[in-house]
Amino acid sequence: MINPYLFFILAVLLLQYLLDLVVDFLELRSLDPLLPDAFRDVYDDEKYARSQRYTRVQTRFGQARATLSLVLTIGFILLGGFNTVDFLARNFGQESIVTGLIFTGILSVLSSLISLPFSVYYTFFIEERFGFNTTTVKTFLLDLVKGTLLSVLLGAPLLAMLLWFFEATGEFAWLYAWIGMSLFTFIVQFLAPVLIMPLFNKFTPLDEGDLKEKIIAYAQKQDFALEGIYTMDGSKRSTRLNAFFTGFGKFRRIVFFDTLMEKLDDDEIVVVLAHEMGHFKRKHIPKMMVTSLLQSGLMFFILSLFLNNEQLFAAFEMENISIYASLIFFMFLYAPISSLISIFFNIFSRKHEYEADTWAVETTGKGQALISGLKKLSVHNLSNLTPHPLNVFLNYSHPPVLERINKIDG
Repeated sequence: MINPYLFFILAVLLLQYLLDLVVDFLELRSLDPLLPDAFRDVYDDEKYARSQRYTRVQTRFGQARATLSLVLTIGFILLGGFNTVDFLARNFGQESIVTGLIFTGILSVLSSLISLPFSVYYTFFIEERFGFNTTTVKTFLLDLVKGTLLSVLLGAPLLAMLLWFFEATGEFAWLYAWIGMSLFTFIVQFLAPVLIMPLFNKFTPLDEGDLKEKIIAYAQKQDFALEGIYTMDGSKRSTRLNAFFTGFGKFRRIVFFDTLMEKLDDDEIVVVLAHEMGHFKRKHIPKMMVTSLLQSGLMFFILSLFLNNEQLFAAFEMENISIYASLIFFMFLYAPISSLISIFFNIFSRKHEYEADTWAVETTGKGQALISGLKKLSVHNLSNLTPHPLNVFLNYSHPPVLERINKIDG
């Protein structure tokens, strides 16, 4: 008789893969070769066709990656790969927390080695083919090294803390782990703008001039404290356009990609800022943070119910039971809950985007500037203008651009 946990895990992996295939099929079927009227002033037929080719290439690339991932994951489970890794980790003869770090580290290295060829191909072939990539081999390798070091310096202490809580603090270990994880996340949010992000990009204060004066005037009018206004060398890796806020309270800073500064005019940039500010004013960020914290609390509580479960370990052909392997195996069980939660997060996120658009229009009076900015972002990033509703429902954190434009115009 098949192990019930193994049956459940394999069923979830296969069903998720099949669902993704159905969504991809519908997404490709929904590509409309007729250019929407709203974009005729910024798109020509040739570039629109190019954006659809980009969607097709991305989708098929994702399918190939998901197929290989599924085959390797199922093969690794059925052939006892986790037990082999556990055997290697235990051979170092360390205590349980260090052994857990070694076990997780080996799995992370294996996962990275599998992902690396896909990252290389996506960056230097797909993104290059469609004119997005500006990453050099040197930058790519440096990012890889820096990312790995950050994972070790931040991830290892966090994992060690979680393992210690579950091994040493008894019945309420899940609660202590949740609190510890929340505090760690909060601290990293403060450190990221000043210590982590500058490792990867250069941040330069926005030059004095009309644009800076307009931004400061708008922020003051909305009684919105800013620590600074910066541009970031996003062109170091890609030609894509973007802008974002970082930090909290008086330490908030607005960051514009240098690529965005080149493509949008002053009014469009100010209204993009107003949109991002709308998320703060409508309290979207604290709402999502609280919701995320509650979700992680639920995850830790459910995890506590499956620690050292003999049948779960039997499903993975494990000879020894451990807290550290329980953390890994639990994520397979939690995957369906995580997927459902992400759908609800996306629903709220799309609602928040509409509200931020409304805030931007009402506080600037520049609805047409927001529309033209959204159009330029979509055209330059070769966004799919006609995504299938099921894909939007399952995966989109932002509403489709045509729906946003219609809402603003409405």
